Amino acid sequence: MKFTNGYWLTRPGVEALYARSPYELSVGPDGRSIDVLATTRVVTGRADTLNLPTFRIHATSPAEGIIQVQATHWKGTRTCPGFPVHEQDPDSGFVKASAQGAGDGEVGEDGASVTLTSGNLSLTMTKGPVFDMAFACEGKELTHARGKSLARFALAPDAAVSTQPVGEFGVAPTARAYDESPVFTAIQLGLSVGERVYGFGERFGPYLKNGQSIDIWNEDGGTASEQGYKDIPFYMTSKGYGVLVNNRGHVSFEVATENTETVQFSVPGEVLDFYLIAGPNPERILERYTALVGRPAKVPAWSYGLWLTTSFTTKYDEKTVTSMIDGMAQRHIPLSVFHYDCYWMREFHWTDFQWDRRFFPDIEGTLGRLHREKGLHVCAWINPYIGQESALFDQAADKGYLVRKPNGDIWQTDLWQAGMGLVDFTNPDACKWFKEHVKHLLKQGVDAIKTDFGERIPADVVWFDGSDPASMHNWYTQLYNQTVFKAIEEVYGKGQACLYARSATVGGQQQPVHWGGDCESTFNGMAQTLRAGLSLVSSGFGFWSHDIGGFEGARPDPAVYKRWIAFGLLSSHSRLHGSTVYRVPWLFDEEDQRRGVVNPPEQTAVSVLRKFTRLKISMMPYLYQVGLGAHERGVPVMRSMFMEFPDERTALDCDRQYMLGPSLLVAPVFSYTGDVEYYLPKGVWTDWFTGRQVDCRQSGQWMHEKHGFDTVPLWVRDGTVLVTRQGQESTEYAYGTDSTVSVFLAHDGRTSATVTEEDGSSLVFQAERSGSTVTITSSDGREFTGCLGMGEGKPSRNGRLVLSAD
Repeated sequence: MKFTNGYWLTRPGVEALYARSPYELSVGPDGRSIDVLATTRVVTGRADTLNLPTFRIHATSPAEGIIQVQATHWKGTRTCPGFPVHEQDPDSGFVKASAQGAGDGEVGEDGASVTLTSGNLSLTMTKGPVFDMAFACEGKELTHARGKSLARFALAPDAAVSTQPVGEFGVAPTARAYDESPVFTAIQLGLSVGERVYGFGERFGPYLKNGQSIDIWNEDGGTASEQGYKDIPFYMTSKGYGVLVNNRGHVSFEVATENTETVQFSVPGEVLDFYLIAGPNPERILERYTALVGRPAKVPAWSYGLWLTTSFTTKYDEKTVTSMIDGMAQRHIPLSVFHYDCYWMREFHWTDFQWDRRFFPDIEGTLGRLHREKGLHVCAWINPYIGQESALFDQAADKGYLVRKPNGDIWQTDLWQAGMGLVDFTNPDACKWFKEHVKHLLKQGVDAIKTDFGERIPADVVWFDGSDPASMHNWYTQLYNQTVFKAIEEVYGKGQACLYARSATVGGQQQPVHWGGDCESTFNGMAQTLRAGLSLVSSGFGFWSHDIGGFEGARPDPAVYKRWIAFGLLSSHSRLHGSTVYRVPWLFDEEDQRRGVVNPPEQTAVSVLRKFTRLKISMMPYLYQVGLGAHERGVPVMRSMFMEFPDERTALDCDRQYMLGPSLLVAPVFSYTGDVEYYLPKGVWTDWFTGRQVDCRQSGQWMHEKHGFDTVPLWVRDGTVLVTRQGQESTEYAYGTDSTVSVFLAHDGRTSATVTEEDGSSLVFQAERSGSTVTITSSDGREFTGCLGMGEGKPSRNGRLVLSAD
């Protein structure tokens, strides 16, 4: 949200009040916080303190390497709640505050300062005629708020300032900022020359956020817009720090826009609260950030396999479902999960948790057969709305479980399901009631729940617990997903719960998995989806998926579908889903045949899906280990090039490729011709499919290639020990038994890999190269020795040693 008109003026109807001068500096009585009273003009004598507005700035540290800053103009006003955080023991000694030449009030001289130190991070505020707040890491400045940076903006009713979210579920139906709040508080944090900004949750525009205006307000806007399903008021920069704005409501960011030298963020009201998180690198920032707001739960091994859905508006029954599942098995395509989308319930009755008995007369028997005979897990779709035709509507209304208007009426809308109401998850009894319905579904044989929607939350309602409606718009999704996730954990246990959620806010990463929403079935839709995924995982989310082939449109072009398969199966989670057409591969081969397109056997949709599904299954020892890293440390499974190579200038802007864990580089193909351009960072890289090596030790290298549908740029990083197992039909197997250990080591030295089973037991494979000989030792006492170029009688490829670890 922009309040100024150029550098010197404010917009019409906007009155600005800036923190001009730190006046009183003090250290908190506990020695772990600092306080500053900042005046809005320079005080030269006592008379200047009359009629003088001030800001109170309080800084403390909830955890090592993190500093929280709260800036308040009027403290008697109602403020939007912040996010639940995990604080460290204050007696652990990671934080201290100190003063240098600081006194009380006008006694302190210019140049006096107070400093709060937390681990390697410090915040210093200096007294003087200019507002001066600086953050540093190990003595090196990260960012600052200097001069006209901290401000309170008062708006006239006709102020020339707008809020971007509009409409029935927007911040202000008129799009006038005044109608959201007559007062906003903002701060600008400085950017260095060349500093890049990333994050903000799931954003479908460029991954590099410099030059963008971003509103944190969840919307159901598709993937070709500036709106997002998972808006997160968190960003990190190439300078080595992250920022979380601690506000559940509408947060507006101007990323090098209103002021090209800063990131500005503003919130309605008189109080601004944010955390600054030190790195020095993206991985360390995310470790600290997720320790603060929560890390992803461990996901079950079966969830990594291929998911197939009924798609959205298709007509289906048990016969249809069985034909799809059997069709996959007949074509030797391993399937892990079958998902029932919306129409497992009767139309107009969503969500009533009742199977439509016209099409599923014996659902318990059906689900039992899918488990026993097909070896599948099952997912079912729900949303937090209840149509008024559902018997649950009257029940929920009578018990007070639906959100109400200020006049006491139940809030209803015809958008989606006729006359539907919204479950009030601020009511503990409503949560218990909803959980019991979810548990009934699970006990029927459902293993996972797709929690759709959660973005269209009205602002003109009354909540059971009295929550501010503006704060509930984004926060609602967390209460919704949390309720369902707890139900699954209570039935199946921790580590076995899995959601498939569309909406989220800060904290949502604790309830994986999330998918990328309703994308277009085009190469542009595919690229938008990847950009959004990279932004989301740069915002603390460890696991992410998307609709292979795209969602919107009758049927994607077979070329788009096949290119998306490689991208989808080389993601943390993989689902075939669409709108009006089943996403089974043989339909796309039939489409090619109708068009007269002749594909070689290995280039058909069936063959491509089979190949990449089996490739992912074979890599489960690696992928499951990387997933544990997301759970234990907050480091995502998929990573942008910036996250993995923050010191490489060229890698900072790459948003059409990514790392799958620390060792695999993937560059999806976004063209009909198969042409692809991507960047290999410094190091030695081995092509997974051909064994070709590229030596980039002197400098990174741009690659230009053409790929068939059955390959994709997939490179293994030097220093990798990759454990795989071929020929498996499921993602659930013993990862350290009967596997292949591949060593990628271009020079003499040591490297290792850990393989952890789902029961928690683990093996470590240590590899050492000396000349052309490589020795692998496992932690259970086995040792293997071979020469580069030969392993277990099999010729290796360009320095890749392959040894069977039985």
